[in-house]
Amino acid sequence: MQSGLGPAAVARILDDLRRIVRVLRESSRASERALGVTGAQLFALKTIAQSPGVSLSELANRTRTHQSTVSVVVKRLIAARLVSRVTSTSDGRRVELAATAKGRALLAKAPLAAQERLIEGIEQLPRKHGELLATSLHRLVVAMQLDEEAPVMFFEDDTVPASRGSRRRARVPERSRRA
Repeated sequence: MQSGLGPAAVARILDDLRRIVRVLRESSRASERALGVTGAQLFALKTIAQSPGVSLSELANRTRTHQSTVSVVVKRLIAARLVSRVTSTSDGRRVELAATAKGRALLAKAPLAAQERLIEGIEQLPRKHGELLATSLHRLVVAMQLDEEAPVMFFEDDTVPASRGSRRRARVPERSRRA
């Protein structure tokens, strides 16, 4: 199906997507080299540190990700002893997350996560433009047949839980031509 967009508009879109992806990738690599955590882990850790006692679902909400996706990242932060998980004293069903002393020390030397810049940029868009961007990106995802894929955090492991006891690997479509 041919779109109404000309080659110049398509090129502009691709260039802008490349810029965003490059910054996210470079930020994640720099974070891994300097701090030993991915950009996604750094983003989650910063969010937890800003809201001690945050629940997993609240963290997913604040990082604009799905709970199953952020859960994978949190497990890694807990394993690295950067985050602690405790049962709430006021509600025994609630699990609360907090940055450990080691996690706070890591954050003291951490740069701004690229995901934070991306979210801030999106939130600064006028409402009409933000809604148009959301609709257009979703249409692009559907057109690429990616709407059933797990939306993992940027440059984090591509394996996320699909349901209890199973794992779903994010499908990477075959490249028919370079974009």
